[in-house]
Amino acid sequence: MSYIHIENAGKTFLQNGEEFTALADVNLDIEKGEFICLLGPSGCGKSTLLNGIAGFDLVNKGSITIDGEEVKGPSTNNVTIFQNYGLLPWRTVLKNVELGLESQNMDKKKRKEIARKYLQVVKLENFENSFPHQLSGGMQQRVAIARALAVNPEILFMDEPFGALDAITRMKLQDDILDICKNEKKTIIFVTHDIEEAVYLADRIVVMTPNPGKVKGVLTVPLHHFRDRTSGDFLLVRDKIFELLNMKTEETIEYQI
Repeated sequence: MSYIHIENAGKTFLQNGEEFTALADVNLDIEKGEFICLLGPSGCGKSTLLNGIAGFDLVNKGSITIDGEEVKGPSTNNVTIFQNYGLLPWRTVLKNVELGLESQNMDKKKRKEIARKYLQVVKLENFENSFPHQLSGGMQQRVAIARALAVNPEILFMDEPFGALDAITRMKLQDDILDICKNEKKTIIFVTHDIEEAVYLADRIVVMTPNPGKVKGVLTVPLHHFRDRTSGDFLLVRDKIFELLNMKTEETIEYQI
């Protein structure tokens, strides 16, 4: 069985007394160390699926297992990074990165050593004594990434983490997360509605469609990291995504270019 196994997963809510289906019949297997992008328009169930895998909001149909164990709630082995950074404004950068380590009965010296290591990974070693309000948005998101990596998670869940950033900062952080993926060998599940971002980052792209949220297709990206956004191969994959989004079919399509 795959590292993450999703079988006939669905999520329904009661809305104004009626049942609303946010997610339906999702089947997906994810291998350890893969970079998966969940791609689609707003309302297609990307974040619902992410939250189901992460254990924040469990699916109520089908099943999701991680390493053979059914997901019944959030795990300390996994970390989620959101768009809003979630830094504590009264703590320095270093203290923010140490936050997740404080519950691990680790001595202060070791905690600082690990936090400084990951500030170096995200290239913020010179800002350890700064406070969040003194940093740009992109720098704050790097602190959030360092804090996540410091606890050595098995899986990084990322819910449109670069969505609020300007285009240049966003591209820089995309390169940073690819560096981290290569060096730290983490499994990453990344939600985005940006097609080019998905093509640039992912090993496989899971294309989702709304009403209800379903997996329309899964495309394996045959490009090495790092990728040239202007190359013919890159544009070919991007065009395949457009084609898949516009295709009228009830079947889930597996694309291998």
